[in-house]
Amino acid sequence: MRLSEFDYQLPKELIAQYPLKERDKARLLVVNRQDGTVEHRIFKDIAGYVRADDLLVLNDTLVVPCRLIGRRASGGKVEVLLLEDKGGASFNALIRPARLRPDEEIIFNNGSLSGRITSKGQITFSSGDTGRIYAHGQMPLPPYIKRSPEPLDKEYYQTVYAKRAGAVAAPTAGLHFTEELLSGMRLHIAYLTLHVGHATFKPVTADEVSNHTMEPERFTIPAGTVAAIENARRKAGRIIAVGTTSCRALESCALGNKEGRTDLFIYPGFTFKLVDCLLTNFHLPKTTLYMLVCAFAGGGLIKKAYQEAIENKYRFYSYGDAMLII
Repeated sequence: MRLSEFDYQLPKELIAQYPLKERDKARLLVVNRQDGTVEHRIFKDIAGYVRADDLLVLNDTLVVPCRLIGRRASGGKVEVLLLEDKGGASFNALIRPARLRPDEEIIFNNGSLSGRITSKGQITFSSGDTGRIYAHGQMPLPPYIKRSPEPLDKEYYQTVYAKRAGAVAAPTAGLHFTEELLSGMRLHIAYLTLHVGHATFKPVTADEVSNHTMEPERFTIPAGTVAAIENARRKAGRIIAVGTTSCRALESCALGNKEGRTDLFIYPGFTFKLVDCLLTNFHLPKTTLYMLVCAFAGGGLIKKAYQEAIENKYRFYSYGDAMLII
């Protein structure tokens, strides 16, 4: 299976640069796998597609303000994206420019915080207070949003149900929910946690898709969620995964892993064991996320749906509109 099979052309003006003020006013493209039809709705209409015994599974990871801007002693700008807290004030990180030397010091906010490059891809801060470190950070907006983070991103680049800190990117399918919409739907809801890593934006470089290696991401599926899944199954309810992150965690669970790290790569040919419906945003071409939705609905149907979304000027990517695959 070639990487070129997962390409499509998107006008740049359809890449959403800002969120909608009212989350649930986003557009919703409903894709029916049985008859191949698509419907155009508003996100809050999603309640009409959920049955009484269905289970909605949400990823409650919380995005941390992990993008720090600092200076070298020479005055040059340094960008640090904190990936994982290793303890002892040390973090794995993406650091630009890459030519920084080990033991070089980086100054943040005129010296109120400093960090030292301890090895390639690792930085140790002068303070071990994680809260203080993140206080100097910005929300890690994806690279296709061509602006600097603003105060509004602290609210909108976060789901309303985010609880467990650790993500460096938002589980964007859930961004459209409001507390009022969730409470008003009167449905069964369960939570899991998958801390979205920077690999979400890592391009696939292997021409043969099966040669791509996913970077592991930390996840946990609580016992209560496992019980809720079993209960829904007994009642013939559908498991509705909110986002590709929830989908990958659920399918990892079906393979016998309820916590730890998952590097599950889902692309066409994969057999889904738990997920019956998928709510997701629109994804970049040639990405593992786009491959996952093609695996779930079929590449031909997804290409048809994406083309219709483009023709109807849907908003794409993290702050864009949504798609429900039933």
